[in-house]
Amino acid sequence: MIRLDPATASPTAQPTVPAWALADGGALHEADAAFQAGAALGALDGLARGQPAWAGAWRQRLALNCAAAGMRLAGRAEDAAALRDAWYLRPTGADPGPAGAIFGALRQLAVQPAVANAERLEKIVDQLGLHWGAAALADLCTEIEKLAEAQRPAPFAAAAIAAHVVAVRPDSELFAWWLADLVLAQGLRWSRPLPLLIAQAFAPAFRAEADGKRIRPGAEAFDRALCLALVQAAAQACRLAAELSRRAEKLLAVAPKLRAKGAGDVIFLLLNEDAVSGSLTTKNLSRFAARRLFERLQHLDVVRELSGRTSFRLFGL
Repeated sequence: MIRLDPATASPTAQPTVPAWALADGGALHEADAAFQAGAALGALDGLARGQPAWAGAWRQRLALNCAAAGMRLAGRAEDAAALRDAWYLRPTGADPGPAGAIFGALRQLAVQPAVANAERLEKIVDQLGLHWGAAALADLCTEIEKLAEAQRPAPFAAAAIAAHVVAVRPDSELFAWWLADLVLAQGLRWSRPLPLLIAQAFAPAFRAEADGKRIRPGAEAFDRALCLALVQAAAQACRLAAELSRRAEKLLAVAPKLRAKGAGDVIFLLLNEDAVSGSLTTKNLSRFAARRLFERLQHLDVVRELSGRTSFRLFGL
């Protein structure tokens, strides 16, 4: 029998970004864009601080979306499906490859505290395929501390750190966006960041009206563009939360009926991961039993097969 925590099993209505904040053409000036970003982040704030049963899957799905967009910044061609394969189909402890390592950096951002120190940042730049010296990383940590002490509004602090990184190292834009989400979380007093901004790097908010060129960190009007991008990022995160909440509710409703030994382990993983291998094995579940369990869950319409394959399958909410 699978025992559920009533506090996480009961469904709740998910927040949405106000329609007026999403309206096009309503933020002609930086102050207007900041006001809209504030409304959007206010809607997202409860989700960022909350711990619903499906929060892990939500955060990891956001990380995947950002990693897929980040491939373009890294000069790579992998999409979300390829990133899932690189991460979830590798043997335990095996190197996920360059693309998978970038995905890993975003996964780490989603689950670890919003803290920046030289040791942590050294590991992140390595995962992102970059090379920063110890002195440069120490200076970067000092810059992040200065932004925190200045108490600038969170979106502008995020824009400032991204601009600083690109000014120092123009080849490190992917790292700049990673740090922007971390500094945003610090400014909003979120214990853990949400991967949001990398997914918006090529969005319309960062296209100049005059010539359509991409507005990179540090460019004119970047602060305004980042605020507008946050509105869209928050709206997308809220919509994803609502979708996963509904799917998790259905999964939790059937969970007590599952008699397979080890089913509880699978339910836990589905609620905390973007995807779970269909050939999963645990101390309570053989590969054959896992296959049968996923077939039953799919028949009950509480999980989706994500790979589109008949073998090496991946399942998720």
